[in-house]
Amino acid sequence: MIVAAGLAMTVIVVASNILVQFPVNDWLTWGAFTYPVAFLVTDLANRRLGPGPARRVVCLGFALAVLCSLLLATPRIALASGTAFLAAQLLDVSLFDRLRRAVWWRAPLVSSAVASTLDTALFFALAFAGTGLPWIGWAIGDLGVKLAVALAMLLPFRVLMGRQDGLPARQPA
Repeated sequence: MIVAAGLAMTVIVVASNILVQFPVNDWLTWGAFTYPVAFLVTDLANRRLGPGPARRVVCLGFALAVLCSLLLATPRIALASGTAFLAAQLLDVSLFDRLRRAVWWRAPLVSSAVASTLDTALFFALAFAGTGLPWIGWAIGDLGVKLAVALAMLLPFRVLMGRQDGLPARQPA
């Protein structure tokens, strides 16, 4: 599962790094719609395997995504993405693990929301500050979409956490 989750993470991040270069409007880029799914992958790995293996998924996804992004996106976007991704995903793993015994939806929602805020702040500042592009507006729009997607991902999380590897989900104590 670690390799499959790491590959899924890579595809999501690389697609997002390409799509973030194309604005939808003054408040949003296309990458806002794909990147939040990375938190679903991390949270499912964390729920099923625990925080150690989830961190390995993050590291594998990070390494592969940065390599691919260097080829498919600008170096500045690849660096910003890698920095923001690693910081935010490791924060997500830690928060999720602390909240895992609470009601099933709290860990994925809170960890994704807090980590998305960090990811957005780091990524947009590193990728676009000083470029003259409307990055602050994009960051606000991006965060709004990420928070909405974090809420929307609760349904797939609930369904998939019980179907991973055909095993029932671990129930909180």
